[in-house]
Amino acid sequence: MPSPGSAQESAPTSRRSKITPERAQELYTAVLDLLRESGYDSLTMEGVASRTRCGKSTLYRQWGTKPELVVAALHGTRRTLFSDIDTGSLSGDLHEVARVVDAASGQDTALMHALSHAALQNPDLLRAMRSTLIEPAIAAFDAMVGRAVRRGEIDADNPAAEYVAAQMLGIMRARPLLEGRYTDHTFLTRFIECAVLPALGLPTPPPAPQRSGT
Repeated sequence: MPSPGSAQESAPTSRRSKITPERAQELYTAVLDLLRESGYDSLTMEGVASRTRCGKSTLYRQWGTKPELVVAALHGTRRTLFSDIDTGSLSGDLHEVARVVDAASGQDTALMHALSHAALQNPDLLRAMRSTLIEPAIAAFDAMVGRAVRRGEIDADNPAAEYVAAQMLGIMRARPLLEGRYTDHTFLTRFIECAVLPALGLPTPPPAPQRSGT
């Protein structure tokens, strides 16, 4: 007779999926939207079912619990905002990051805020958050810095080089806490030009010329 522990461990694998990949993506998107709107504590399986017109019993049968559904949504919608950025210079790459962050309207930052407290109490959620939101972004910034070193833009032993990812991700996270606003293009551009580039010994682009009559 199997032990209670073994039965519990095998329960998730016994579920049978009746949800198509396309439908799963719709559900995952709804989960993340609800998280951004109301936070983790307010997220319920009932709310997801209502938003997606999906039976609550289907959600429970497929994912079992709210944390499992959120973890699946993070992995199922994993994307890297910065991995394709390569403008030919580190300054150009970082300025493109500012543009991409502005276009994304703070979605990833909002998601990290929504999940942070809950993730500290749920190891699976924390691992999912790290692997889908944080680690890909760090890898993208490290790749930008690595290319800059190979091009000779910055010295390999520049002590500021290893902190670029921390600076960029830190300011994206900190501004909503300090000022109640997400990091936009103007703010992040100023941060790059006043803090990141000078620390790396890179020149700051000249200010854009003022239009006449403004």
